Amino acid sequence: MKNVQNMMYGINALVELQNGKLIKATNLDNGATTPPFKAVVNEIENQLFFYGSIGRGRGQKSEISTDNYNDGRMKIKHFLGACSDDYTVFYINCTTDGMNKLASALIQSPDDIVICTRMEHHANDLPWRERATVVYVEVDALGRLNLDDLAYNLQLYSGLVKYVTVTAASNVTGYVNDVHKIAKMVHQAGAKIIVDGAQIVAHRKFNMISNDPLENIDFFVFSAHKMYSPFGGGAVVGLSSVLGGNIPQFYGGGMVDAVCDEEVIYLGPPDSFEAGSPNYPGVVGMLKSIDMLECIGFDEILCHEQKLLKRVISGLQSIPGVTLYGDSVNFSDRIATIVFNVDGVGCDKVADFLANNYAIAVRHAAFCAHPYVRRLLREPTPDPCKAPTGMVRVSFGIYNNECDVDLLIRAVRHISRCRGCL
Repeated sequence: MKNVQNMMYGINALVELQNGKLIKATNLDNGATTPPFKAVVNEIENQLFFYGSIGRGRGQKSEISTDNYNDGRMKIKHFLGACSDDYTVFYINCTTDGMNKLASALIQSPDDIVICTRMEHHANDLPWRERATVVYVEVDALGRLNLDDLAYNLQLYSGLVKYVTVTAASNVTGYVNDVHKIAKMVHQAGAKIIVDGAQIVAHRKFNMISNDPLENIDFFVFSAHKMYSPFGGGAVVGLSSVLGGNIPQFYGGGMVDAVCDEEVIYLGPPDSFEAGSPNYPGVVGMLKSIDMLECIGFDEILCHEQKLLKRVISGLQSIPGVTLYGDSVNFSDRIATIVFNVDGVGCDKVADFLANNYAIAVRHAAFCAHPYVRRLLREPTPDPCKAPTGMVRVSFGIYNNECDVDLLIRAVRHISRCRGCL
């Protein structure tokens, strides 16, 4: 994409190879975290010059910071197409933080039924496992979500399901789920939908409100460090009517109207979900990253990613001993993420070789999605429980280009030729 590389901070950093040579790092691990926009770094620096305590002071700096902090909620609602008084925005540190806050607030009993999927990141699985009765929707042979299984479970537990929680895009295969179609199924069954938006916000335009009210999204959770602002920001956008009657198990200053000797009167959302001093730099960076993504344009991002995905799939398929996972033929429903293995070489050794010899950063192992990876690898669930053998993940950002793909292909071809000696 034109000029995007000039917008990024740190992507030309030199790192040391195993042989001592210094070369430019190539980051293909954007699914884990992304480098910041230069504009994000500058915005944080500028805002810190006028930084004061949020919501706790009458000084000019405090009031400036508080206004920026609170005004940002509307920008987030606009970014997600949720410009309605029905929704409230509260800030979080990351998606894991947001899911835990939602789970602790929304689940009233261990008998509450939550439908989850075998595609989920642990952040959208474990918080529900620990508090509710969780039913799982399976994936098909290629790793896509099985919506027939979702329909079956909604019918099987008719009238008992409280929430259905699902990722908008997989952090492993990059599949984009039709969460609006899922929302309609969920609402017709009398439940509410929670969407893990961590992997979608930097890749596709997302609107919580649909033309059909049954397709509206009730809760959306995302992290800023996946969208070029890795400073601990994030947000939850959710129904005010539901959040207002619940408080997360996270207590402290800023969430109360009054505290007496024997009684506490809590504020409503978003304050009740934001106890303690907030991460103002994280919020400032996130808001600026939204500006940058909207300026670049999601149509442009989608087109660029599909070109990279086509190129990397074609290149990896041409290398002897490489196994790709997920659909490598029809991939229009995938963000720019690909997972693979090299026969005879552990995924950890592949990742080490790429880093030590080519300065290519990838992710390996099971990506905090063990049940999903186990299914993609067709490994049975072991007894006793242990992690799956894993795979290698390549995840592109908007600043990656064809040269990065070609470097990866050349490096994996090198690994394939040397399989016997690694």
